[in-house]
Amino acid sequence: MRVHRHEWVWSFDASPEEIWLILSDTARFNEAAGLPKHDITETPQDDGSVLFTAVSKLGPLTLAWREEPVNWVANKWFEHRRHFTKGPLKMLCATLEVEPAGPDGVQSRVVYVLEAEAANILGELLLRTVFFKSTGKTFSNLVGSIAQFARGERDVPFDVAPPTFDAAAQQRIARAVEAINATPYAHGLAERLARHATTGPEVDVVKIRPLALARQWHAPPRHVIEVCLEATRAGLLDLRWDILCPRCRVAKSISAGLDELPTGAHCGTCNIDYGRDFSRNVELSFQPAAGIRPVAFGEYCMFGPMSTPHIAAQLCVEAGTTRELDASFAAGRYLVRTLEAGPEANFDLEGGGILEVRIGDGTVSVGAPAGAGKLRLVNASAHDRNVVIEERAWERDALTADRVTAMQAFRDLFSDQVLRPGDEVAIQRVTLMFTDLRGSTALYESIGDARAYGLVRDHCAFLTGIVRAHDGAVVKTIGDAVMAAFVEPGQALAAALEIQQAVAEFNRSHAQSAGGDNVVAIKVGIHEGSCIAVTLNDRLDYFGTTVNMTARLQGQSRGGGIILSASMADDPAVAALLAQREFGEESAELRGFDARVAFLRIDEVMHKAASGDQ
Repeated sequence: MRVHRHEWVWSFDASPEEIWLILSDTARFNEAAGLPKHDITETPQDDGSVLFTAVSKLGPLTLAWREEPVNWVANKWFEHRRHFTKGPLKMLCATLEVEPAGPDGVQSRVVYVLEAEAANILGELLLRTVFFKSTGKTFSNLVGSIAQFARGERDVPFDVAPPTFDAAAQQRIARAVEAINATPYAHGLAERLARHATTGPEVDVVKIRPLALARQWHAPPRHVIEVCLEATRAGLLDLRWDILCPRCRVAKSISAGLDELPTGAHCGTCNIDYGRDFSRNVELSFQPAAGIRPVAFGEYCMFGPMSTPHIAAQLCVEAGTTRELDASFAAGRYLVRTLEAGPEANFDLEGGGILEVRIGDGTVSVGAPAGAGKLRLVNASAHDRNVVIEERAWERDALTADRVTAMQAFRDLFSDQVLRPGDEVAIQRVTLMFTDLRGSTALYESIGDARAYGLVRDHCAFLTGIVRAHDGAVVKTIGDAVMAAFVEPGQALAAALEIQQAVAEFNRSHAQSAGGDNVVAIKVGIHEGSCIAVTLNDRLDYFGTTVNMTARLQGQSRGGGIILSASMADDPAVAALLAQREFGEESAELRGFDARVAFLRIDEVMHKAASGDQ
């Protein structure tokens, strides 16, 4: 039977890059079009590739097909082909091309082509009569919405019918919002989060990522993270720990608690086994609570370009052939690999140029750019290969475990989220702060246990408040000492500076009751590096050389100042804060370390506080 073809041409008042983000988001497009979800089966093949098959129901029809990996070059075109084994069609291929239009290039012209081949008489009848007409009507409605969105006439590009809730579910939602608003973690976002979780498109709520919401809502990330955490406690959301594949960056293992987290996972899409890394691929995300809005499993579209937005190009090259095509990439750091399991290569690109990628049997290499706007792919291997060119930067919207476990709200609300006994997870980088009261024993003796206890309790309270405000968390207190963790070194130093400033006010407010002018002096040490996360005394704790070094540095403090490891000085945020202050460079022999350790001593805050000069 012949291949039927239909072409649509659309114009938009937006740049190709803006339109690409919408039209290449095929999962969201398919949900808006009313298409059903489908189940994917991944079967490894002898040549290292993966066979992707899918099954779906469309009205009374059962459809089954083999899915070819989508080919695309970001901001230019994609091609998506399916080969059916059950149903009225034998083949369906969708191709989209987007190009600049208009004199200033801020308009776009889009050509969308559907090709289909019937598998039987029913399929031929459908293709000759209603298939393209019905598809065109759906496209017309969606494209009209996109055009309005591009002109700023609507807030979202697609309308998706929200689910309906009975009276009991509506009451549960209202009670959850009320409970969230009664806490310090609402930040005025409870109602907005509830609307998103209950009425948003399924493709948006099946995995709610707080950092993505924060960017969309123009809200501080900590506020959105905290409201999502509190919403879980209130029964509006469920939390989940995902172990992301390091190649496709899709979650292949999902756990409800850290104590259920496996040590690794298998990605059927990439056909690889991989481990877990708190700093890189263990992510905390959320979805509507099952009692509020059950979310069905399945895919609207597994292989759309926006399902893996870090991939700039994905292209099939047959064995023993060369493929050259128009493609230009923004300057940056990239990685090239094959969709099939195998080696990879990193490269830096200054923008433009012919980029040559050569695939061999078990090898991948990248040639230097030489030309303008071209990409050359050479497959010298014995098998067809899908070449992937992706940005090397990790997913910016992933709320990684190292970050969320170093937040005060998480530790306050989910103290039961700990690793199972004996389990330990490496953290590539964490910033730790140790503080201690100077002369606390003398303080107890001079003003009495009860009054001294009150001062110590107050000092711990304002320390915790400052740490939380700088996106950190108090890990534990040991007598008068506090151990805190931060993801960003600059936040740790900013918190330390604010702590020492707060000490001056604390001393002034308690000077009369304490009978002196210098009630509290706090010793602070800060260091950053790798460590191990463990469960200790039913608490998520840190262990390793970085912990020991931070404690030793705090011991070098005379009180009122800050001891900062010299290795932190090169961090841009730390350097900016240091540029505004006086500090000295010193070194010392520290117990447990063979070589002398260099550090910075920041005493400016102490001197200003003592003189009252703010």
